[in-house]
Amino acid sequence: MAKKDSPTVSRVQALAQPVVESLGLILWDVRFEKEGAGWFLRIFIDREEGVTIDGCEAVSRQLDPILDEADPIEQSYYLEVSSPGLGRELRKPAHFSYAMGRGVKLRLIRPDASGRRDFAGVLEGYEDGVIRLAEDGEPLTFSENDCAFVKLDDDSDIGLDF
Repeated sequence: MAKKDSPTVSRVQALAQPVVESLGLILWDVRFEKEGAGWFLRIFIDREEGVTIDGCEAVSRQLDPILDEADPIEQSYYLEVSSPGLGRELRKPAHFSYAMGRGVKLRLIRPDASGRRDFAGVLEGYEDGVIRLAEDGEPLTFSENDCAFVKLDDDSDIGLDF
């Protein structure tokens, strides 16, 4: 899970940040991913009141010509702008700060000594790649490098269980 952004993602973040902020939004994440035969540049935006389709469209319309001019990506790709949604993945220190005191779901890459891979609890700390959570009051510590993902558990109140 803990991997550095690619140079492509870093360049796109630098281009997208001012656009997103000028619209009163937060740049949550940028990902450049291959799916099947296609490449996808995914821009995730957020704001306290939630993201609307109009906000996504505004970012897309303003960012598209900037990306065309800067040309930070050699191959063709699909641009997607969206909310990080429910169960958003925590990948950066700022994400963990945002989620402090909230419920999270964590999956290990490999099972721990007890054979478990999946954990859910309240995020109590994050520092230098070490994640601390309390599961049913029990303190647990994980290395970010051992995690397949850490996600915000904000969908539990609507009856979804993944």
